[in-house]
This record gives sequence, C-alpha cells and structure tokens, in this order.
Amino acid sequence: MIKHLDISDNDLRQKIRKKEISFGGNRKLNIYGTLQCKSGKRMKRENRVFFASEEEAVKKGFRPCGHCMKTAYKKWIYSTTK
Repeated sequence: MIKHLDISDNDLRQKIRKKEISFGGNRKLNIYGTLQCKSGKRMKRENRVFFASEEEAVKKGFRPCGHCMKTAYKKWIYSTTK
C-alpha cells in the first residue's frame, strides 16, 4: 500500500504505466476501487492510497467500491451478512 502523500505525481504515473499500481482506495473508509472510478477521483489526496492488486487491498482490510466494482461489492455484502 502506497499513500498518495508519499509518492510524487511523476512516480505515480510511472508505476501505473508499469502496472505496479492497479487499484486506489480511501484509507479512512477502507474502500478500494479501480483507478478510473469517479468516487475515487473525488477523494482528498491525504486519504488516497494505492495497491498493486485487489488481493493486497483485501489483505489490508479494504472492501470493494459499490460504484466501480459492483460484482465484487455484491459478493462482499453477501459474505458479511452470513
């Protein structure tokens, strides 16, 4: 997990191009989603974190975004209501 405040914009773009970063998240809400998500683009920089994979985000205790990851979100909701 990389905090947005700990990485320069240039380094961030390079990591995204190299596929070293594939998902973004909100560290206060513990939600992760795609880098193209409109909800993710609106969050404050100090709350934004980045992940190399979906598995990394889940291991860190983040849940899928209900907007950009509807299928994963529905699976997560179903697993938490059992």
